[in-house]
Amino acid sequence: MPAPDDRRAALLLLAIAALGLGVRLIVSPSGDAPGAVLFGAGSDTRPAADSVAARAARLARPLGPNERIDVDVAEAEELTRLPRIGPALAGRIVDDRERRGPFGSLDGLDRVSGVGPALLETLARHVTFSGTPRRAEAGGGLISLNRATPAELETLPGIGPAKARAIIEDRARNGPFRRVEDLIKVKGVGEKMFEKLRPYVRVTSAS
Repeated sequence: MPAPDDRRAALLLLAIAALGLGVRLIVSPSGDAPGAVLFGAGSDTRPAADSVAARAARLARPLGPNERIDVDVAEAEELTRLPRIGPALAGRIVDDRERRGPFGSLDGLDRVSGVGPALLETLARHVTFSGTPRRAEAGGGLISLNRATPAELETLPGIGPAKARAIIEDRARNGPFRRVEDLIKVKGVGEKMFEKLRPYVRVTSAS
């Protein structure tokens, strides 16, 4: 038969155990031990569609055999997928398009600073154009070579700031154009470009 002291010790241990259980239930009603580490199902680690990693993956993807980029609507990041188009040039293309409207063709794209014949030849099989140049869309008034401002000249297909400046300087140095064919003599404007400009220009009095 247990001694009285043994019985008292056993009762004390039971009381302590009951008190511990009560405290545990108060601290963690769900039954989890305090400080317990819970493990949930692993989350999807794939990058979100608009994350930096996802964007980088899209831009690094090479163009497919028949894939073309619409230069009249593409954002700068998309344009960098084109051969020899870096972020700076892509930004200039978008800025020019926002300022002066769609390019409409490779000839229109030539107005952007940094775009020349060699680059256009490289891009030819990789790009398309869905827009209509503002000048062609207007369909009406022709640009007067003797009265046009640089901004007006820049609306012509293939004419950027440099070529517009060359036309103005030629006009100031050699006097008014006598006929539209005189445009061929301007530095940077050859017969091929002139044929593209002919439908959009005219010669009028400088006064």
